[in-house]
Formats: sequence, C-alpha cells, structure tokens
Amino acid sequence: MTAVGALSDFDGLLHWGRLQEWIAEQPAIPGTGPVTAVEQLTGGSQNNIYRMTRDGGDFVLRRPPTHLRPNSNDTMLREARVLGAIGGSDVPHPQLFASCADLDVIGVAFYVMATVDGFCPTGPLPESYATDPGWRRTLAFEMVEGAAKLSRIDHEAVGLSDFGKAENWLERQVGRWRSQLDGYSQLDGYEGAQIPDVDRVGAWLEANRPSEYRMGVIHGDYQFANVMMSHDAPRLAAAIDWELSTLGDPMLDLAWALSAFVEPGDPPGKEPAFSPWSDVPSRAELISHYGGLVGRDMSVFPYYFVLACYKLGCILEGTYARACAGQAPKDIGDQLHAYTLWLFAMANTTINQA
Repeated sequence: MTAVGALSDFDGLLHWGRLQEWIAEQPAIPGTGPVTAVEQLTGGSQNNIYRMTRDGGDFVLRRPPTHLRPNSNDTMLREARVLGAIGGSDVPHPQLFASCADLDVIGVAFYVMATVDGFCPTGPLPESYATDPGWRRTLAFEMVEGAAKLSRIDHEAVGLSDFGKAENWLERQVGRWRSQLDGYSQLDGYEGAQIPDVDRVGAWLEANRPSEYRMGVIHGDYQFANVMMSHDAPRLAAAIDWELSTLGDPMLDLAWALSAFVEPGDPPGKEPAFSPWSDVPSRAELISHYGGLVGRDMSVFPYYFVLACYKLGCILEGTYARACAGQAPKDIGDQLHAYTLWLFAMANTTINQA
C-alpha cells in the first residue's frame, strides 16, 4: 500500500484532489476523512480496480480501462445500476456504496463498492478446496445456486425493466452474434472466421429455438473467473464483473457457467478451469439441481448450452482477430481462438446428442 501524502495516481487514472472531496461527500462509503492508502487489485477484466483505506473503513473503486472504448463510461454506470438494483437481495454480490457520472472527478465514470473476502476459483485451488472433495462439489453447487438466485430477481420490480431489449430477445441472438463475428473481418490481418461448424450451429439454433422463454436479469459472463469463493467455507461470496449484465433468459447464465466445465465425452483440447478437478458434479447433476431451484422444465437446456457456446465463441474470436491485426498479444489471441474452436466443437457435440 501507499501512504497518504504519496498516493499514486496510477499514471493519471486517479485524480486525488477532486476524488478525495467526492468520497468525503458520500455518506454510504465506510470510514471518515481522506483516503490514506491505496492498492491496485488484479482481476479478470480490463477495468481498473483499487482497494482504498481511510479511518474506520475500506472499500473498492472500479473504473474503466486506460484506453476507453466508446461505451466504457456507460458500462460503468450500468454495472453500478444493476448492483444497486439487486442490493438487499440474496444474490451474492459486492454491495454498492456510490457511483459517479461526473467526468470532472477523475475523467471517467466510476463506482465504489464493498470489499469481498474471497478468491476466484481458477488455477490451483487453495486450502480445503484442494484437499476436501466435498468442498469442490459444494463449490459447483454454489455456482448453480448463485445463478438460480439471480434468476428469481423481478427485473421490473427492482427498476430494471429498461435494462435491455426484452422484445424478441431470443429471436435476435444468432443474428446479433453472427454479425459481430462477421464484423471482425474489417480488421487488417484477420482473414475471417475459420471455425468449423459455425454455420451448422447457427442454423440449428435458428431451427430449434424454444417457443417460450423467461426474461430476467442475466450476469452475462457468469464463469469461474467472475465469482469469488469464501476462504473459510465452501460458499459463493460474490459474483463480480457485471459489465455484460443485461436482460435475457437467466438459463443462459447457467449454460455459460457449465460451458467452462469438462467431463468425459467432451471434445479434446480443454483443460479444467481449476485443479484438482476430481469429484466435481456432472453437468447433468447441476442442471437438475438448477431446475429444482427455479421450477423450470430443463428439457430445453441443450438449446441454451449451444447458444452459450455460440455466443462466447463469437465474442472470444474478436480477441484473436485483434491479435491478427496487432492490437492484442498474439499468444492470448491464439489461446482464445483455440478455446473458440473447442466451444464450437462442444456445441456440435451437444447438437448431435440432442
């Protein structure tokens, strides 16, 4: 941490004079007086996250990346909006303290939230998660239960009726993501999507779309890298990184999460998200558990699983395309392209089994 009087501005990303004034004006932010220490936290996104301390309290400030995208400020405010809307619910999430749309404070929109004591379950698992098979099983069920809790949020009752375009949501999905995939061809050095079965998967989704679906709040990127588990018990501490949250069928969050699982019969080429992976429940067991929690007919789940693979693959291919154009590291681009190929192979396997 950095002592007060020498607080780093992290190459201009924090402007302390106005920021200190703004923090002092927010009654919900814990503590009193000026921020006396700050540290930058690592995370799975490109946004910048800082843990700050002042007398009697600490908190986390989240702001957009150094190089802003056209919608970076709006995305920050959307994140703050959804966190505020689900405040007080049983959905595990960081508590929102305040948000700021005034660009005169630090130059971008940002928000302040509670700290979360936990870890993202990726890579080697720590402590009892590594040694106790029951903890790993519970970890998986906690992921599913977190998605189920979010699915029960009444988006209209919490003021999120306009948080996304609900009309014809499912009907628009394939075209929306295929259009994004095709758009990458405008990048120099990218020769277009070389993805086997992309057309077959898209056609299957169009031909097998469920006649009915539910609308609600979806996290949008519900995966191991975007949740935090408690250290002291196998418990979901919070879902984090809500930048892709919107309205949609909440079953897609479950499908998105389960696309990161591996089990016998999957296409080759994907390593488990964490280790050890033994004793993790099967997808079928978790799907059944979710259905019991939310009271839905899960026979339509294969459709949402294929859609999750399709959507995620289309999104991840964008990083590969930017890497081909020299706008992203080549090794990361190659890694995500390989994952995209696996996702479409997984979608094709699911189609063949449906």
